[in-house]
Amino acid sequence: MKTKINIVNKLRFALWVVIISAFSLPAFSQETEETMVKAPKKYAKNTFESVWIIDNQTVMVPAKGTLEFDILHRFGTVKNGFDDLWGLFAPSNIRLGFAYAPINNLNLGLGLTKEKQIVDGSLKYAIIKQLKDSWKVPVSITYYGNMSYDLKKDPEGTEYKYETDRLRFFNQLIIASKITEKLSIQVAPSLSHQNFVQGFIKKVQLDSVKSENQVFAEMKHDHFALAFSGRYKVTNSMAIMVNYDQPITIHTANNPNPNLSFGLELGTSGHSFQIFAGNYYFLNPQRNNLFNSNNPLKYTDAANNKITGGNFIIGFNITRLWSL
Repeated sequence: MKTKINIVNKLRFALWVVIISAFSLPAFSQETEETMVKAPKKYAKNTFESVWIIDNQTVMVPAKGTLEFDILHRFGTVKNGFDDLWGLFAPSNIRLGFAYAPINNLNLGLGLTKEKQIVDGSLKYAIIKQLKDSWKVPVSITYYGNMSYDLKKDPEGTEYKYETDRLRFFNQLIIASKITEKLSIQVAPSLSHQNFVQGFIKKVQLDSVKSENQVFAEMKHDHFALAFSGRYKVTNSMAIMVNYDQPITIHTANNPNPNLSFGLELGTSGHSFQIFAGNYYFLNPQRNNLFNSNNPLKYTDAANNKITGGNFIIGFNITRLWSL
């Protein structure tokens, strides 16, 4: 009799285990699915140390509430050698700028450049962020826009007939990827626009008898370019930087030269210092892309009337960040 009672009790216990398990599994599965759905995305961090990589913006946008202060400095060209200490004592160009991130993924900036007294306003927005340890989103994509206005005095109106002639615009899409913990690369197509273009008069032969003077523009209003940049961390606080800017648009005259630059970056959590050599002098992206006259491969030595090595400029960037 006892044996039968024990068997019945065991069957009842097993039945209750099955019933409880049947109701618990869906709840457990639902909780697991909800946990997986709500799990926050992990983005790749510190693709670049700074918002700058020499003369170009990087894909990075500071966190919400970050105030940024920039000091950008370019010396003269090195072509005069010891006469002006390889450009260190030559006339220089300086830009002072501030930027603030009012919301996540957005950075708004304002700056003033010594050359032509250019004031510029900028907008930078992170569209897509690279996911950490995942190839579902292998790149970060950021838009950068800049509008500049020349404050240089022109009382005779010889350079600017209308006030709108002082405006120039820059639009760039920055695409970057953190390949490893040490190596990051980016490519950035851009469009520069200038409202005013110089022209020249040329006599055109219409037929065997008639000819007339026609006005031709020296440059186009719109200019396309492509920038390639890379950064390799040597230590936790030091990195090697390289950058190349290639003009794409071909103009009638005054075609700009490409820019080749390379240097070192020293950084901390809130401070970045970059020192480098390159060909850009103007510190404004649309002016650099439209009017760079320094050739990275060669230049003519006026004194000896011979072609020699590239015409480079020594420069540095200092960036300081505050979390407000």
